[in-house]
Amino acid sequence: MFQAIIFDMDGLMVDTEPLYWEVARKLAQAHGTSVADNTLRRMMGRSRIDSMRIFASACRIDKPCPEDLLIEREKLMLERYARGVQPMPGLREILDRFHGRLKLAVATSSPRKFTDALLPALGVARYFDVIQTGDEITHGKPDPEIYLKAMSKLQIEPRSCIVLEDSHAGALSGHRAGAHVIAVPSYLTEHEDFSFADARARNLSETCGLIEAQLDRSA
Repeated sequence: MFQAIIFDMDGLMVDTEPLYWEVARKLAQAHGTSVADNTLRRMMGRSRIDSMRIFASACRIDKPCPEDLLIEREKLMLERYARGVQPMPGLREILDRFHGRLKLAVATSSPRKFTDALLPALGVARYFDVIQTGDEITHGKPDPEIYLKAMSKLQIEPRSCIVLEDSHAGALSGHRAGAHVIAVPSYLTEHEDFSFADARARNLSETCGLIEAQLDRSA
């Protein structure tokens, strides 16, 4: 019996990935270099520091260190968020459909200061029982730690959780945690490998039907 849905945030709930790409290009330019689209794709879904290590290595930036680059990126991201963000299609629909029926949680590689800014701005903070952020874990996605911690806070076993993810690394994290994973790729991730996922949907509206079918089977 499924008892909870755990949502990724960036690229699934909020169309932030293009903003991350925009900021990464700006950051690379500030350090006298450029960043390839392939590098930006490899960074998606990873932990904050892992993504910046990939960035620094690919862009051949020796100084400042990845930790300092991360501080620069997050400052730029907060400035960009202040200009507005767009929710993914179907977000409000899926939250309204399952709120009160299942527990809802967020498990995002983003830091707490990002969820504190984005979820209220979208008017969806009230839907979630648990918010697990990337600055509160040791090992980032695709390691299962973030999902296992969210499940522990929900007090629900992994097999009773549905994980929604848009990236390969994030979906693999949920899979390794033992959850039922539904991949909901964005246009930036639609060509990634999701063969291990339990299901795949084109958007959050279609995901509603898949979850309803699972609930009917387990009833």
